[in-house]
Amino acid sequence: MIKLQNLVKRFGPLNAVNSISMAVGRGEVVGFLGPNGAGKSTTMKIITGFLPATSGTVEVCGFDVGEKPVEVQKRLGYLPEGAPAYGDMTPASFLDFVAQVRGYRGAEKQACIEQVVEKTSLKSVLDQSIETLSKGFKRRVGLAQAMLHDPPVLIMDEPTDGLDPNQKHHVRNLIREMAADKAVIVSTHILEEVEAVCTRAVVISEGRLVADGTPEQLVGRSSIHNAVRIELEPAELDLAKPAIEALDEVGGVDILSRADGRASLRVVSKDGQPITVAVGALMREKGFNITEIYTEKGALDEVFRQITIGEDGTEVNRG
Repeated sequence: MIKLQNLVKRFGPLNAVNSISMAVGRGEVVGFLGPNGAGKSTTMKIITGFLPATSGTVEVCGFDVGEKPVEVQKRLGYLPEGAPAYGDMTPASFLDFVAQVRGYRGAEKQACIEQVVEKTSLKSVLDQSIETLSKGFKRRVGLAQAMLHDPPVLIMDEPTDGLDPNQKHHVRNLIREMAADKAVIVSTHILEEVEAVCTRAVVISEGRLVADGTPEQLVGRSSIHNAVRIELEPAELDLAKPAIEALDEVGGVDILSRADGRASLRVVSKDGQPITVAVGALMREKGFNITEIYTEKGALDEVFRQITIGEDGTEVNRG
């Protein structure tokens, strides 16, 4: 549905997008991640035809965006950063305008508008000027216009920006529902959103693609993936730590806390494989008084920092 091949975008001496290749199929929701300035929005603007590429190709539904931009734009919905709209219009008049631009007339136009109004819960503000709406409602108006023609491809830049927790939950469910027969790219800084909505995560840094996999695969790169957290009696801490460290499967043991009558350990797996059973068996064998033991899956934010921060410890931010 979406295919990028050796995509490059230069602004003078700056390589904002540096030879990115990727493909997105029907039914995929791809989380597009990267530090501020990494090239995410630039890439999305090239896919949608709002910016020309310096070199490389982009195809949407089989059409080259450089050669057939209108054919591409017929088949995609785009929610840009900030969701720009005409402030003096109402959501009703704005969506009517967008529907006409998309070629809808009469009853078909009205049906399209009513459908997206219901999906985005805009009915209560339909006749209020857009400039007076909250940031969350403005975002939902932008989402409605992107969805209005039921496109097979959706490109969304920070779709839940400005929404309250309930609204975010609603929009995430909506994306999941729509994704079954669409290809969706979602740019976001909210890493929990990637795990909640996306079937795949692509990370770019310095204009380059640096990671591509399922959220579970990326989390698996965390240093604490399959680590074991143990809560036990503080008096047993100094005996438990060396006993656990002696296990072949264990790569290290960190004392996280020792206060208020409780102690906490993190046991790191040597090779990322599950070690909870082995650690639990040892604790029972030694007779330690455990109050809690559980496996940590890892942290996506840690992996994100790991692959987007340079060797000097500074955030990569050139794209």
